[in-house]
Amino acid sequence: MGLLIRALVLMPVLCPLAATAADEATFFRDKQMRLVVGSAAGSGYDVNARLLARHYPNHLPGTPNIIVQNQVGAGSVAMANGLYNTAPKDGSVIGAAINGMPTSALFTPEVTQFDPRKFNWIGSTNRDTQITYVWHTAPVKSLADLMKTEIVVGATSAGTTQYEYPIVAAQLLGLKYKLISGYKGTTDIHLAMERGEVQGMGSNAWLSLKTLNADWIKEGKVIPIVHFNFERHPDLPNVPTIFDATKTDADRQAMGLMVGRLEYGRPFFLPPGVAADRVQLMRRAFDATMKDPAYLADAARAQIDVDAITGERVADLVDKAMATPADVVERVRQALNSGAK
Repeated sequence: MGLLIRALVLMPVLCPLAATAADEATFFRDKQMRLVVGSAAGSGYDVNARLLARHYPNHLPGTPNIIVQNQVGAGSVAMANGLYNTAPKDGSVIGAAINGMPTSALFTPEVTQFDPRKFNWIGSTNRDTQITYVWHTAPVKSLADLMKTEIVVGATSAGTTQYEYPIVAAQLLGLKYKLISGYKGTTDIHLAMERGEVQGMGSNAWLSLKTLNADWIKEGKVIPIVHFNFERHPDLPNVPTIFDATKTDADRQAMGLMVGRLEYGRPFFLPPGVAADRVQLMRRAFDATMKDPAYLADAARAQIDVDAITGERVADLVDKAMATPADVVERVRQALNSGAK
C-alpha cells in the first residue's frame, strides 16, 4: 500500500515531464526542418553547416530531417532579416550566420531589421581564426612588407570579415590592402587568385582555407601574413596577430571590437519567439552533437576544427559586443564607411 500511495503522489510530477518529452518527439518526428546558411554554397560556413545538418537530427527527439538552403546577401544580414521577421517561431528553421552578422546592428543599422540580442542562439561549432594570406608570387611576404607594399585582395561583400577586416586595418593601422569586393564566395576568390586577378585574401578563416585548399598549404602556394585574432593559432606559431600592428590603446580597442566576434566564429540561431523549453532542448541537442564521435570523425575527415561553445555563451558574447562604447563603435564605423566605394 505504501508503494502505491508513493506512486500516486509522484504521478502528477512525472506525467507532465513524460507528456513534454512525447510532445517534443511528436513535433520533430517526420519534420522537414530548414537550416538557412547566410553564405554561398561551397564556402567554409556552408561546408560546416552541412556537416552539422547530417548529425544534429540524431540528437533531437523524433530524428527530423534537415535540409540546407543558402541565402546570400549583405554578410548574412538578408538571411537574418528574414528569419527574424517572417520565419516560423517553432524551432523548425535554424539560421547559420557569418560571425559579422550580429555586429551589423552596430555598423549598418540602416539595413539591419533585427536585434541580435533577441535571437535564440543555440551554439557555435568553433571559435574562428581569420588570417591574411597571399599567393606565393605576391610582392608581400610578411606583416612588415604589408606596412609598406600594396597588395590586391578579394572579398565578398560588406558585413563579412573578408571585407571589413582589411578595410579597418587599412584605414586605422595603415596596412596596404587594396580591396576588390563583389565575389560570390571564397571559392570564386581562390579562382581569382589562381588567375592572377587578385593577389590574396585580406581576411579568411584558417579553417576555410584548410578545408577547401589543403593542398595549397602543403605545397606552399599561399603564404599566411597576419592573424586577425587575439592569439596565434597553434598551426601558425610564427605568424603575428593584427595587434602587433597597433600603436595606441584606441587602435587596440577598435581591433578588439572587430576580432571579438571570432569567439563565436560559426554561430547557429533560432528566431525570437520560440518557446523557451524548445530552445533549451535544441541547445542541449547541439551540445551533444559537438561531442558525438560520428560528428567529430566526419569533421576530422573534412579538416574542420571543432572548438564549440554553448548557445548561452554566444548570447553573452553578443550582448557584450552590443554594449561596446559608442566612441569605439563610431571610430570603426567611420573606417568601414571610408572603405565603401
